[in-house]
Amino acid sequence: MVHEHSIEPATATVNRLSVRNIRKKFGSLEVLRGISLEAHDGDVISILGSSGSGKSTFLRCINLLEIADDGEIWVDGEHINMIKKHGRNVPASSKQVDHIRAELGMVFQSFNLWSHMTILQNVIEGPVHVLKRPRAECIAEAEALLEKVGIAEKRHAYPAHLSGGQQQRAAIARSLAMKPKVMLFDEPTSALDPELVGEVLRVMRSLAEEGMTMLVVTHEMNFARDVSNRVVFMREGQIDCTGAPAEMFSGESSPAFRQFIGNFRG
Repeated sequence: MVHEHSIEPATATVNRLSVRNIRKKFGSLEVLRGISLEAHDGDVISILGSSGSGKSTFLRCINLLEIADDGEIWVDGEHINMIKKHGRNVPASSKQVDHIRAELGMVFQSFNLWSHMTILQNVIEGPVHVLKRPRAECIAEAEALLEKVGIAEKRHAYPAHLSGGQQQRAAIARSLAMKPKVMLFDEPTSALDPELVGEVLRVMRSLAEEGMTMLVVTHEMNFARDVSNRVVFMREGQIDCTGAPAEMFSGESSPAFRQFIGNFRG
């Protein structure tokens, strides 16, 4: 049933991600106003909302690119420890930050590949230098991942020689190479030409079918309806409503969400 957002007690053994009452201000602007969310193993959660509703900031707080002013986060049962410094939250341990970021794959709108490295070098960089794994093993896994996302033939090319869709698929492979517990996608198709969107969504759909836990900030309504098992609608820094896609898109949702999807349908 679609409902105004409520949250059950955390069960860290089955939750890949647990977020409690996250708040974030930029100056006087309160961007996140108490967000709570659970992602269980294999969940695909599409996060929808108008521009400025706080969706991207929420993902950035989860993987500590932004530090929330208040609230708590657990990744795969591990609590992210914060301390107060000069009245602001800061991570208690930089080592824990590195560990948590390795557990959370992040795919951005703008690919963020290293332009001076080949695609293969981009994919092996984290496993070799962060996880300290054997280079030959990392290369074999990277080549398998590039095959999986359909760009194995581009492994020795540089990002500038790839289309936007190919670059985004390389960015997904790079995140997967770290063997994350959860994948975070921040509008992964919004910078792509329309004809390239489908190739990225196909890769994401296959990850969902394999049981990868995913949080996806997106404007792709078909993906939200057909691939995710939960839709979260954010509005003005809060979760306005959440539920199964069939219920949300059939009209059993909030007036604000019905108006939001109406804008996409024209």
